[in-house]
Amino acid sequence: MSDHHLHLSGQRFSVEYDIHGSGEDAQRRAAILCIDQTVEAADHVIPAGVIRDELLGHVVGIDRVSDGIHRAVLTFPVELLDGTIGTLLHMSFGMAGLRYGVRLTNLAIPDGALARMAGPRFGSPGLRALLEVPARPLVCAVLKPLGWSPQALADLAYDFALGEVDLIKDDQSLGDHPFCPFAERVTRCAESIARASRQTGKRCLYAPHLSGPWPTLLDRASLAQHAGAGALLLCPGLVGFDTLSSMARLPFPSLPLLAHPDFQGSHYVNPASGIAPTVLFGLFPRLAGADISIYPTFGLDFPVSEEDCRNIGRACRSRLGPCPPIFPSAAGRMGASRIDEMLALYGTDVLFVLGSDLRRDPTRIRTACQEFIRLLEARVVS
Repeated sequence: MSDHHLHLSGQRFSVEYDIHGSGEDAQRRAAILCIDQTVEAADHVIPAGVIRDELLGHVVGIDRVSDGIHRAVLTFPVELLDGTIGTLLHMSFGMAGLRYGVRLTNLAIPDGALARMAGPRFGSPGLRALLEVPARPLVCAVLKPLGWSPQALADLAYDFALGEVDLIKDDQSLGDHPFCPFAERVTRCAESIARASRQTGKRCLYAPHLSGPWPTLLDRASLAQHAGAGALLLCPGLVGFDTLSSMARLPFPSLPLLAHPDFQGSHYVNPASGIAPTVLFGLFPRLAGADISIYPTFGLDFPVSEEDCRNIGRACRSRLGPCPPIFPSAAGRMGASRIDEMLALYGTDVLFVLGSDLRRDPTRIRTACQEFIRLLEARVVS
């Protein structure tokens, strides 16, 4: 059969993989990736002409990174992308993700193809304008633990908002449990935060956690915005990156989106396989439409290094076609003792997700939040 109906522009996007093994192994496995990531067919099935010459991946370089690790750069036609993040995931790592010793480390996509993806609705500049916080890092508090009643969580949200934090998010464990129904929790928390904001004169965005299949998730998002929520929290590992993209494109609800890494750990914990944190927590959430990417910081019991966090920050802020920059995060038992090292790593365009230490004295929650923010403001001024 003829492939004369294929008219490719010649424009290509590039994907970088770290391949474990010898140089000979890297050459062989890169050649397999060129086929597996496109037609995924036996060689005798691939016809001569455009499919074989242009549609398949091309290896443009293989360089030794260290003993037993080589970095391969492959390119693919932009026509294989359709503007959805799901297709990008498939094209960059679909079949490669089934193999051991192959790790996705970076992508470079032409501006025209980037423009077809959702991208963030607000980005860090839009969030700063919305919150009227022009310079210092943003601060987010977390509603937990699972098992509390809607009113107990609303009371905690009230204290956090009196502490003048910028955002308050549900913990990712909060769903639609019989002891804490979604609608009641969101309504009570939004009302408490609005009441506190009227007292402080400071805007605070509440981000309830959205979960469930698409029709249910959309209904919950609409309910949340009608109830007064100012943002939404989604776990792309649970609901899908394309769900995040759809939320970023809808005319309503039209709220800032926070991406949480729940269920994504198996993609990055093995350094010999999977997806590098730079891509998983930086590039993919940004392309999918997140305004904030949440992930564990270095120095905890997660396999994330300081260099990983630095690279995630760059992926969140570096030029990316029409996509505005988004906020990376400093999250995971975060307290005042880590402010300086987080600022040294990220600068001021970062979201601090407050840890539970600030709640050791329940009578001082609002004061502890205010003191944390004052410390940040002092560092930015100095």
